[in-house]
Amino acid sequence: MKIFENIINHKINTITAEELIKYANQFNITVNRQQAKKIAEYLRGKNINIFDDGQRATLIREIAKAAGPQIARDVNKLFTELVKQ
Repeated sequence: MKIFENIINHKINTITAEELIKYANQFNITVNRQQAKKIAEYLRGKNINIFDDGQRATLIREIAKAAGPQIARDVNKLFTELVKQ
């Protein structure tokens, strides 16, 4: 299970705006290029662990600032599904 967590965290911590848009579309989350860029810039190099509730909550607050509360809620739903696995 730990390897699964490492793979997901690595992808989140190195994601590009283009990748973020691609994944958002797959999960029916609407995000524009500017929002994706802000979110990707925030994530890059932060070494965030989405499996840690505190770190995930902080991340969601930052996404809400960058992209709006609705997108943050959608991303939180996605993260919640990922951590259930």
